[in-house]
Amino acid sequence: MDNDVSKDYPVLRSSLQCVKHSPSPGLPLVYLNTFLSASFAELFTFPLDVTKTRLHLQGETAEMAHAKGSQTRGMWGTFAGMAREEGLRGVYGGLSAMIIRNLFFNGPRVVFYDFIRRQLIYVDNQGKEVLTVFRGFLSSCLAGCTAQAIANPLDIVKIRMQVEGRRRALGYPARVSNVKQALEYIYMQGGIKSMWKGVGPSCLRAMLLTTGDVAVYDLSKRNIISMIGLEDGKLVQFLASVSSGLAASVLSTPTDVVKSRIMNQPVNERGQGMHYKNAFDCYYKLITQEGIMAMYKGFLPCWLRVGPYNIFFWIAFEQLLRLQGQHSF
Repeated sequence: MDNDVSKDYPVLRSSLQCVKHSPSPGLPLVYLNTFLSASFAELFTFPLDVTKTRLHLQGETAEMAHAKGSQTRGMWGTFAGMAREEGLRGVYGGLSAMIIRNLFFNGPRVVFYDFIRRQLIYVDNQGKEVLTVFRGFLSSCLAGCTAQAIANPLDIVKIRMQVEGRRRALGYPARVSNVKQALEYIYMQGGIKSMWKGVGPSCLRAMLLTTGDVAVYDLSKRNIISMIGLEDGKLVQFLASVSSGLAASVLSTPTDVVKSRIMNQPVNERGQGMHYKNAFDCYYKLITQEGIMAMYKGFLPCWLRVGPYNIFFWIAFEQLLRLQGQHSF
């Protein structure tokens, strides 16, 4: 079978991204570097993740009922309000859950993506590695969904901890104060099933997010190197990470809003959500009750968070590989 798929599929010829064939770092090293780089990036960008989650939850019936007459805040108003009313504890609420989540989501998804793409990359007649857009996106979707299925309980914990400050400001008693307590609380509410509440929209979001911030980074870097002729270095990594940050934000924000709503909603004695029956019901109520733009609540802080996060993450990740004597991602 001819390895040059561009002969059989001319339409895909322009989408083939090429780099010279070279050894790749081992998967355990990819996992370790991903965890370290992701945790490093969180220190700078996590407050905007909290802001994004708060904006996602604006408009929910439960909150509005206890905030009578209060106006919804924009991005800067939400961030300033958190900093003023809740201090550092509110701005970095849920950071511990996010760091632990990096062990079960960010680390595995990059490892899964790297493993899958290695099976799908082929070497052409000129000795160059070739990865099509379709194969890159397929790798990212499989990797993102698998990692999210593993990490879903920690996603619920992170969201619960991020809104605790707002609950206290509205007169609610605090539900959780640490990861262990949050996991126990969620389990007591609905058993093991409640730990995977919202896993459907979460997996869809993870597929889109991983496509944006991993596959688009990979393919953009290959494209910049092959088409512009730049050497693989900080400039190429910066340009590719900016592209991936924008793509990830555009693709993932609607599913991120739905995921936040479903994971944060209270449940009845049977463990069923009191606001939304499922993801489709949440989409329907969002659009009909709050308008189509509700799907992109929190887009600006998401982009402002994911954009710098990707820059910090990918440059740190690539530099770790080089310090270890490995080829870049």
